Amino acid sequence: MWEYMRERAVACAKYMVETGCTVRACAKHFGVSKSTVHKDVTERLYAFEPALWRKVSAVLKVNLKERHLRGGNATRLKYLKNSEKGAPVPRSEHK
Repeated sequence: MWEYMRERAVACAKYMVETGCTVRACAKHFGVSKSTVHKDVTERLYAFEPALWRKVSAVLKVNLKERHLRGGNATRLKYLKNSEKGAPVPRSEHK
């Protein structure tokens, strides 16, 4: 494995453990793709930092359990924002 991959994997992992952020947020922070971050912290990291890998795995597990809540909340906020602007309310919310 190339040294820059190892450094990136460790940096991403430490950032995720410290902040509890998602793979998507970590990718945006470091300017790489989600696939790269996911491969770094799930596969590459295990080979040389097993202790850090376990910590990141715990963060990923929490994020996976909360995924449906984040999506629902994002949709709710989107419609709240649109309703403040006077945009029409979706048909499912008409009474």
